[in-house]
Amino acid sequence: MGTQAAPATSEIAAVGVIGAGQMGSGIAQLAAVAGCGVFLLDSDPAALSRAAASISSSLGRLVSNLAWSQVACDDSVKRIKCVSDVEELRGVDLVIEAIVESEDVKKKLFVELDRITKPSAILASNTSSISITRLASATSRPSQVIGMHFFNPPPIMKLVEIIRGADTSEEIFSRVKSFSERIGKTVICSQDYPGFIVNRILMPMINEAFWALYTGVATKEDIDTGMKLGTNHPMGPLQLADFIGLDVCLSVLRVLHNGLGDNKYSPCPLLVQYVDAGRLGKKRGLGVYSYGRSSSSVKPKSSL
Repeated sequence: MGTQAAPATSEIAAVGVIGAGQMGSGIAQLAAVAGCGVFLLDSDPAALSRAAASISSSLGRLVSNLAWSQVACDDSVKRIKCVSDVEELRGVDLVIEAIVESEDVKKKLFVELDRITKPSAILASNTSSISITRLASATSRPSQVIGMHFFNPPPIMKLVEIIRGADTSEEIFSRVKSFSERIGKTVICSQDYPGFIVNRILMPMINEAFWALYTGVATKEDIDTGMKLGTNHPMGPLQLADFIGLDVCLSVLRVLHNGLGDNKYSPCPLLVQYVDAGRLGKKRGLGVYSYGRSSSSVKPKSSL
């Protein structure tokens, strides 16, 4: 007699991560360290090479700091398989996508994942603001679609924000919560409203910081120093925006503005201008601040 398939309630053993950028590689590292077999998928071979090098370097630092053994490091690296064909995800228990923050692009991916993955597989999105209910509507398994919003960089940041869509089942929520705790995260749960919890509060503050810079209230340095020392934040809102990615901040603000219909979420023109100019933050070497690249001609000058 052949072996029976594992029940849907079994522990998550195999994880597919889509997108080999900083978020995807960090999530893949977390799953591998927790003992999961990981398929890290990206269509760009260079991105996969960078991700593999980044993961090896990150785990190597743990060994250097005597926080981990070389054997454990090597075993974790071996558990990660870099792939470029989505068909490789057929047997995984959980897929976490960490691709571009576009609802249309994510929906197309979820249609494909719904077709390819096994019926019991959980489909999760790392979206920071897009409706999980709408993403789930593109599949035939809306009860198995959920949001898992990690924070950057995933191996360091302790939080995972879990978002339940309108049809996400209690069983799927429990399994994903258990998996999140297994990889060392503290879990908070949000209902499926634009921006969820963290970005619903954070992005208006970042947007207001851009308005303060745009209208000449203060310099970028004084805005950030004021919030660091006046409110005990570890990083000012403008620097934080650079670390998040100005394009991501703009995308989330547009989701908030469109979803909630309140003009207080309307993106500051300076933020829009920076993104249009390619000043996306630390990942591009230039945002509100310079990280090794010379500034462009975009100036924080109000047109009011």
